[in-house]
Amino acid sequence: MNAGIWIDHRRAHIVGLNAGAPIATSILSNAEKHPERAGDSPLQGSFEAQQVPADDHRQRALTGELNLYYDAVIDSIRDYGKVLIIGPGEAKGELRARLIKVNRGDRIAAVEPADKMTDPQIVAKVRAYFGDV
Repeated sequence: MNAGIWIDHRRAHIVGLNAGAPIATSILSNAEKHPERAGDSPLQGSFEAQQVPADDHRQRALTGELNLYYDAVIDSIRDYGKVLIIGPGEAKGELRARLIKVNRGDRIAAVEPADKMTDPQIVAKVRAYFGDV
């Protein structure tokens, strides 16, 4: 039983093929792609740096949230064999790296770019890739 994952930093659509009948699952991310400084107006005074979290702190927080998201995606595909990873941005490569890091890189069939897709389009792409048309 194989699966396809359409993923970006906000959501993952997982489509598993089980004897021709697709099984679809969605996982939402809690990660904010570009964390911004809080507040509506610029901070005043010479202590601005102490009032705003450092950029590396915000980046570490984002990376931690994304890793939790990728781990949830990896957990949801544990019962599948090979996996096709598709998506529009960096998330597909980051998921691939996370799979390799947790010793599941052998399950990756391919990583391919893809724009926004509807659920039926994702199912058709996964079926065409694995030859289950």
